[in-house]
Amino acid sequence: MEKKLSNKTLNKSFLNWFFFNGCSQQAESMLGMAFGQSMAPVIKELYEDKEDRKEALKRHITLFNTESQVGSICNGIVCALEEAKANGKCTIEVINSVKVALIGPTSAIGDSLWVATIIPILLTICLSISQSNSQMSWLGAIVYMIVYPIGTFCLSKYLFKLGYKSGLDGMQSLMANGKLDRLTQSMTILGLLVTGALTASFVSFSLPIQVVKDVFDATTNTTIPNVVLFNADNMLNNIFPKLLPLLLTLGVYYLYSKKKFSPIKLMLIIFIIAIVLTWVGYQTGVYA
Repeated sequence: MEKKLSNKTLNKSFLNWFFFNGCSQQAESMLGMAFGQSMAPVIKELYEDKEDRKEALKRHITLFNTESQVGSICNGIVCALEEAKANGKCTIEVINSVKVALIGPTSAIGDSLWVATIIPILLTICLSISQSNSQMSWLGAIVYMIVYPIGTFCLSKYLFKLGYKSGLDGMQSLMANGKLDRLTQSMTILGLLVTGALTASFVSFSLPIQVVKDVFDATTNTTIPNVVLFNADNMLNNIFPKLLPLLLTLGVYYLYSKKKFSPIKLMLIIFIIAIVLTWVGYQTGVYA
């Protein structure tokens, strides 16, 4: 009789991955232990022999890494492959090869689609909600706390089911016709556009240097006090709007990606620079 995974086992496998995918992350196998935990109920249902179960668990706690939400499609595909192997239609070599092959594309799509696109868009919407009404500034955080986990769960569950139903053939078809590469490229471009919009909207960096003097008005024979003769921030924005926030963002990106500065170190540097420049500005009298 052909073995078939039950919905209960598939749901348990997905929930194990969804709630615990990051709990065992470490340098040796990355998400390997979490992947093995996800496959444990599948292996228990498909294999009756104790040695077969041990062998199956061992091959699923090896090195594995992906973006966790989109990467749930990998779990679904491997569930289908384990089911095929239990029925004598697949080999261990195929399962191991597929797992390794899925790491690259699912990581790229997941980072582009979820981390660099969906999350920034959701954060932008929630920040706008909070800023639109000072008396209800808490509403944006509430919306995020509701929409994010529900959206994450629905996306992950859908991709897990899609992976199980399509199996290896569906993934091979997607990769062979070039749709996967086009999707990855499209999500990367969309993510860059969203990042650029966020930089212009929410990164604040001004240069409040002004030249202020009392000006004598010959037509009225009066002196007009505190007339702004020069404003550095207005001048820069007239030439290149939002130039300073852009330069700050590019500088932080360079230090983070090229020089490998940690986020804490970057925040500390920005904080120190802000303190020093503010002190110098007020001591010399050039700040407004």
